[in-house]
Amino acid sequence: MTDFKAFWVEKTEDSMISSVITRSTDDLPEGDVLIKVAYSSVNYKDALSATGNPGVTRNFPHTPGIDAAGEVVESSDPAFKAGDEVICIGFDLGMNTPGGFGEYIRVPAGWVTALPRGLSTRESMVIGTAGFTAALCLDKIETMGAKPADGPVLVTGATGGVGSIAVMLLAKQGYEVIASSGKADKTDYLKSLGATTVITRDELSEVDKRPMVAPQWAHSIDCVGGEILSNVIKGLQPLGSVAICGLVASPAFTTTVLPFILRGVNILGIDSVEIPIEYKNRIWDKLANQWKLSDLDAATQEVGLSDLAPVIEAIFAGQVSGRTLVTH
Repeated sequence: MTDFKAFWVEKTEDSMISSVITRSTDDLPEGDVLIKVAYSSVNYKDALSATGNPGVTRNFPHTPGIDAAGEVVESSDPAFKAGDEVICIGFDLGMNTPGGFGEYIRVPAGWVTALPRGLSTRESMVIGTAGFTAALCLDKIETMGAKPADGPVLVTGATGGVGSIAVMLLAKQGYEVIASSGKADKTDYLKSLGATTVITRDELSEVDKRPMVAPQWAHSIDCVGGEILSNVIKGLQPLGSVAICGLVASPAFTTTVLPFILRGVNILGIDSVEIPIEYKNRIWDKLANQWKLSDLDAATQEVGLSDLAPVIEAIFAGQVSGRTLVTH
């Protein structure tokens, strides 16, 4: 038995209360692998969990944190041994299973990725689920044949966690990146990440009843949904692809069949939660090697457990850009 600190969220009749408390590893659920967490990160889903969203977390009190990286302490599975450095993201971690906002987690072995050579635990959590999702988007549009010579790639919600890493990954691979953001003061920031052009959210958010418009971008990574996604689809070049991974504007969008039957465009869904661990391992290996990002700190702020409550409030206020690393 080991005592440890954890960010603890409790639900009352009319509010959510958070604090940092002391827990014991005996309090953790059964599982194959006990991990001492060195780093986690803050994602939009963590903010939803911490504020009682029942679509993310049903039972409280609870410790959020859908990301964790650290060192194996105990393992009943021969695939892992004490001292191994590992990553755990997605599945039920931080949703209804105590997550990475605690200094220890216990999880099934099938949720765990061995830290690939070339990546540190800190780097993996700067990337986190948000950056991993961006990598899945790039992997999927390239599976559909995307290449830098096709033309510009539009990233919507570009200052967010997914969008920031998407801009960096695309730029590293040689793509021309058009970044869209609602934060007018972040133009220099987005260009420092690799964006060639920055456009305002307003340019994409107005209702346009036309089924298609003149082709403007070869491909897109959409982090917001809603009317912006509707307009993105209308403006894709023939055979263009849009990877869909977010809903901060709205989970709904409208379209017609015309972009699909006249231009052959592709809508690609992105799930970072329940995809097979083998697929996750492959993407982590890419992020440690050919997609390795050397300037992650440019898009990162670092916090401790006691700083989480204000960060979560800032997420809902639209005041957070890039990635937020949680250090234990």
